[in-house]
Amino acid sequence: MSIDLLPALTPNRVSWNKGRIVGQKRPLLPRHVWSIRVRLEMTGCARDLALFNMAIDSKLRGCDLVAMRVRDVFVAGHVKERASMTQSKTGKPVRFEITDTTRQSLDRWIRNPEMTGREFLWPSRVHDSLHLSTRQYARIVRGWVASLGLEASAYGTHSMRRTKVAQIYKKTGNLRAVQLLLGHTKMDSTVRYLGVDIEDALSLSEAIDL
Repeated sequence: MSIDLLPALTPNRVSWNKGRIVGQKRPLLPRHVWSIRVRLEMTGCARDLALFNMAIDSKLRGCDLVAMRVRDVFVAGHVKERASMTQSKTGKPVRFEITDTTRQSLDRWIRNPEMTGREFLWPSRVHDSLHLSTRQYARIVRGWVASLGLEASAYGTHSMRRTKVAQIYKKTGNLRAVQLLLGHTKMDSTVRYLGVDIEDALSLSEAIDL
């Protein structure tokens, strides 16, 4: 038989996403937040506790969170109650609150001897890097998720960004507030980000009795 008449062979390659949950990452639930926070407090890891709390409060993208400087949150010997960051994606500033729990963990971390003379809030332990990379941050987040026995592929750095706004939307239905907190320029982006659908709209409508 001629080689030209032989059937074509396709390589038996496994798809990169086989067995993985792809698509939008889930936000953490309140019980997950408290479980991770307690675990970090028990281990005494000041950096990771401050990083976790700051990720929840700031609602920043990973690339902006890891690039934070000490001066962004700490002035005159105190941690600010509110701060702002210019987003690398949009070039526009976004403001966020720093809750009491987060301020306490940040204060402990910033006063840690390891932070003496440091410019960046999350310095890297890799010599040629000034601060944590987004890949390092992603590995840290996976560790937090895995410690709870959750499916690691269902969560990621965007889970941290979505966690607080998901609760805000659930309790208030205020999309405009969520849009401002996330720094989105278009409401459509916020709707897609939260996964808002007709069922959400109907639930909100049913709660209003005229």
